[in-house]
Amino acid sequence: MRELVRTNDVVLVSAIGALLDGANIHHLVLDQNMSVIEGSLGVLPRRILVHDDDNREARQLLSDAGLAHELRPDTGR
Repeated sequence: MRELVRTNDVVLVSAIGALLDGANIHHLVLDQNMSVIEGSLGVLPRRILVHDDDNREARQLLSDAGLAHELRPDTGR
């Protein structure tokens, strides 16, 4: 799995999820239920991950959508 985006913006998480779903790219959102622990302050960022095989396509999709500035550095494992 590769991390695409890390953000506190739940609207952005939803938008990226919709883009990935539309392109049939399976993804996983981690830490979205951490608000129970943190007290709903939105301090802990949510992380969006995709499978290694979908990483390049997902990054291109987000770049094409004008969200390149939100992408985490690609570790290129």
